Amino acid sequence: MPNLFDPIQLGSLTLANRIVMAPLTRSRSKGLLPGEMAVEYYRQRATAGLIISEGTQICPEGQGYLDTPGIHSREQVAAWKRVTDAVHAEGGKIAAQLWHVGRISHVMFQPEGRAPVSSTARAAKGQTFTGSGFVPVSEPRALSTEEIPAVVASFARAAECAMEAGFDAVEVHGANGYLLDQFMRDSINDRSDDYGGSIAHRARFTVEVMTAVATAIGPGRSGLRLSPVTPSNDAGPDSQAQALFNHVAEQLSPLGLAFLHVVEGQTGGDRDIAPFDYQAMRRCFGGPWMVNNGYTREMALKAVAEGQADLVAFGRDFISNPDLVRRLRLNAALQPLDRATLYGGDAKGYTDYPSL
Repeated sequence: MPNLFDPIQLGSLTLANRIVMAPLTRSRSKGLLPGEMAVEYYRQRATAGLIISEGTQICPEGQGYLDTPGIHSREQVAAWKRVTDAVHAEGGKIAAQLWHVGRISHVMFQPEGRAPVSSTARAAKGQTFTGSGFVPVSEPRALSTEEIPAVVASFARAAECAMEAGFDAVEVHGANGYLLDQFMRDSINDRSDDYGGSIAHRARFTVEVMTAVATAIGPGRSGLRLSPVTPSNDAGPDSQAQALFNHVAEQLSPLGLAFLHVVEGQTGGDRDIAPFDYQAMRRCFGGPWMVNNGYTREMALKAVAEGQADLVAFGRDFISNPDLVRRLRLNAALQPLDRATLYGGDAKGYTDYPSL
């Protein structure tokens, strides 16, 4: 039977093990650029089979939080190249998470102070992190039908920029109530055009984005993250969540993507917040299956050994344990997380966690 520590072929990538570092926003990218600390932070964690970077905005309109990096300018590509070079020097693999927050933003982050864009003009009940702390998100405007192809193209261009920056792959962020999720869920999407109404129409934007990304850089370097039932960022449950996400998985299957990364339950919280058959969704996809959310060593070993998952992504444990892979191998104690240093700040709680 496969083991958590076994190598695996993931699309075009050969990974040393099946332990993945999940994407983790840390809000330490001054000027929207990953700096010296980020180079060290990712280098320290390069023993992961695959690192997935923090959410990285695909265009200026995609930003929703203070000091989060982009991957759409020459300067950003050059800054990320230093990170990917450091990871590769340690023998690691790293994917860029391509991010557009949609309505989970504030006018202070938007070009010329414009309203954020979304599938809807309804504001989310949520907050974002600014220089003044947490503030309510701004009211969005709904993208017109004619504007959507340009957003799809922005994802493809960002994927190309990621390849130029030396990333081994990309993961499109389709989870946690951000832009793709805002189109998929009928609790948010109130459109009446070809991108609203039926399941097929609400899934169209996600399928178009993944098709464009896979065409731009190859399906073997393209993945997607989804969170079928998480309520994060005022993402209310879809009225037919199982049917919706089974359909999305089925539509993506012919693309031959490198992986589908699925958050089980509430992101960062209750794994059993709502009923959902993840294995049924997996059968619709048929490709490499990555799971995430609160996995312990025992749960991860069992999931891979029993064939419930091909890879397991760990988030918070990778923050406080840069050598998490070694600790899992040895069944060594894990260091606790300092929540006070999660967002913003300096090296404290970022690059100063010790290894064994």
